[in-house]
Amino acid sequence: MKRLLVTAVALLSVFGCSEREAEYQTAVDTLTRRQKDSLISTMPVPGAGAVGRAMDAVGRANARTLTHDTIG
Repeated sequence: MKRLLVTAVALLSVFGCSEREAEYQTAVDTLTRRQKDSLISTMPVPGAGAVGRAMDAVGRANARTLTHDTIG
């Protein structure tokens, strides 16, 4: 009887944790890499400003590429 109770409690705890983890994964996976980088660039942590400047540089490079692609 004791073994059955321990098994039941273990199974309930495993299934309870897996639901929360799945919800967390879903919430995290909804952000794109650019959205995550944008959030990081606004944080007061070392290097956050560099992330923002790098995103700006990528945006300017993409705009130049688009311009060059439409010339031909």
